[in-house]
Amino acid sequence: MSAKIALLGAGRIGKVHAQAIWYDPDAELVAVADAFEKAAQAVADQYGCAVRGIEDIAADATIDGVIICTPTNTHADLIELFAKAGKAVFCEKPIDLSITRVRECLDVVKAENATLMLGFNRRFDPHFRALKARVDQGTLGKVEQVTIISRDPGLPPMEYIDVSGGIFRDMTIHDFDMARFLLGEEVVSVQASASVLVDPEVANHGDFDTASVILTTASGRQCTITNSRRASYGYDQRIEVFGEKGLAAAENQRPVSIEVANETGYTRPPLHDFFMTRYTEAYAAEIAAFVATIRDNAAPTPSGQDGLMSLILAEAAVTSVAERRVVDVAEFG
Repeated sequence: MSAKIALLGAGRIGKVHAQAIWYDPDAELVAVADAFEKAAQAVADQYGCAVRGIEDIAADATIDGVIICTPTNTHADLIELFAKAGKAVFCEKPIDLSITRVRECLDVVKAENATLMLGFNRRFDPHFRALKARVDQGTLGKVEQVTIISRDPGLPPMEYIDVSGGIFRDMTIHDFDMARFLLGEEVVSVQASASVLVDPEVANHGDFDTASVILTTASGRQCTITNSRRASYGYDQRIEVFGEKGLAAAENQRPVSIEVANETGYTRPPLHDFFMTRYTEAYAAEIAAFVATIRDNAAPTPSGQDGLMSLILAEAAVTSVAERRVVDVAEFG
């Protein structure tokens, strides 16, 4: 029997998830809610579901789960509402920009024995999952270093920067989750550096556009993260895992993977231009995983705790830049 799903938020990422539900034989999109009625109606018309209000969806006992794609400042309240309503919840990262508020929300989820899955889609990318499989199989031996390169093609609008929580909470948070996913140990210290190199206007909005982070675990394993809001050649997404027995790397992906050779040399097509196309398979796989948790009554991964830990690493990075020091993760409780 198909899981009946409601979509909260009919913007860019909401449309991606709506499509994923449509193609999943074990799921059915039955309702959509959005503050902008035209956006909700467009999704409803495309996928044959109903436009409904938040409270109405929460009260409907036939709805099994909700996917939250609304603005960040609404996430925690919606998670609590639907946890109390007995719905399985999938929420885009982050739960909130405040560690305290995230902990309060997770306490409610725990008290209600609710299902909460966080939208760290990169865990579901087939190339990154192949890396993880090699790590788990022991192909590389003990992991010693992870290198993550994540560069956007260009800056987001300044209006978005104002509400994003900053580069570490908005962009690097995905890399923090991947670091935890691949290192196999929790991070105990964070050292970060950040600059404004792409556009001086970013500084006027209290943010950075270029960042580097070194994460270290208790045993000394390291992860280096490199971020930029500008990559003239496309959406740059690479990961390398180095261990005692060797190395495994996930290279950049292209819409078409060919290589042409002639008198001018070797050329390949450009990279994907942004996350919407680069991570199409990952988005579909994570929604399928959410549906599976409903069907099998299984523990969700990534969990709300994974979201909390990544936010703590982001806060540690913010502190490291502000105070120019290595920050112990334990400082955040």
